[in-house]
Amino acid sequence: MVDGPDVPREVAIPEGGVTVGSGPECGLRLSDKRVSRNHVHIAADGDGFRVRDLGSTNGSFLDGARLDDALLPAGTTLLVGKSALRLLGAERYQVVPASTRERFGDLLGKSLPMREVFGVLERVVDAEASVLIEGETGTGKEVVARALHAEGRRASSPFVALDCGAIAPNLVESEFFGHVRGAFTGAVDTRPGAFERAHGGTLFLDELGELPPELQPKLLRVLETREVRKVGAAESRRVDVRVVAGTNRDLQEMVDEGTFRADLYYRLAVVHVLLPPLRARIEDLPVLIEKFLRDGAAASPGAIDGPNLELLAGHAWPGNVRELRNVLQRALACAGAPGMRFCDLPIHIGGRPRAGRREAPAEAAKVDLDVPFSDAKERLVDGFERAYLTALLGATEGNVAEASRRSGLNRRHLYDLLKKHGLRA
Repeated sequence: MVDGPDVPREVAIPEGGVTVGSGPECGLRLSDKRVSRNHVHIAADGDGFRVRDLGSTNGSFLDGARLDDALLPAGTTLLVGKSALRLLGAERYQVVPASTRERFGDLLGKSLPMREVFGVLERVVDAEASVLIEGETGTGKEVVARALHAEGRRASSPFVALDCGAIAPNLVESEFFGHVRGAFTGAVDTRPGAFERAHGGTLFLDELGELPPELQPKLLRVLETREVRKVGAAESRRVDVRVVAGTNRDLQEMVDEGTFRADLYYRLAVVHVLLPPLRARIEDLPVLIEKFLRDGAAASPGAIDGPNLELLAGHAWPGNVRELRNVLQRALACAGAPGMRFCDLPIHIGGRPRAGRREAPAEAAKVDLDVPFSDAKERLVDGFERAYLTALLGATEGNVAEASRRSGLNRRHLYDLLKKHGLRA
């Protein structure tokens, strides 16, 4: 259980499965008033789980879509009523219940994915452990790092951010550790590095996946000894720094490929935070929109609803929260009058016209009325899945990690779909 009135709770799934519901005969009995007497049945099935809704009144949901009977991979979160269940496989994970907060520092969100992130951050905010934040570009990795710093005991000390992908290769070591005068051509003064500047506070290493291989063992040594030596210096200096790292790359895959040191990865990923993309938390749009509009204009934006919200909710948001902020800033700049309400803003996405203009509906898909609805639907979905996956593998040249990021599918679920359709990465 990760969310709902019965957290925290955990139950082992016996042979034959377990029924979840409010009835006394259920193996997992919930007090959630929106859960039916016999709501859903869950059973182990290979490496995954067979989930079958038992005709519940309010339904069982996965990523906002109602499901009747599905094979789901380990790690999936299933929503029944107002309760969220995390399906765990043979590997043991520490389940952290979702937070009841809808804000953590400057992070906003009432959706389950964000409140799960808040639940982890609340537990580690005052810890000394290193934190690795993974997420797509624009999801707010630096915002998470700043929130951890601002909410923790190091808040009154420096916060230093260093973009590992934006440093000239010949200056990387100097940026990290500093240099003394005369250490190299152009070193006219002694300069402290990022670790020294962050002494007593937090150092955020952004785009960690871009860190040059030759610097990885030196960074590992600093993390283990808590000592830095400037370029050209003879002695080291102790530093007290909490390290938070961010990346939009799959570091575990880089470890498997040999392009990122395993020992450095495990040293940095003591606490692992995975930020959800905006498309997985669309219900957070109103609160994010209101924040960005209030940041950009003094007047009240009015109600966050109507055609403009529908337009924004229908977008895929490949640039995530950063893209949303930019779209709203552009709308405010083009409004022509200060204090315009949200519903009147001239919102454009990717050059498309604002809300109000609709494209003609697509021609209805051809169906065979001689077969039952469920069979016709299954054929249509199977055809779409195979066409989509084939195009996805072609676009990503068979790279499953990239295919997972581009499609928004859990990697295990993506493997299951590929296997189902006889496709190979």
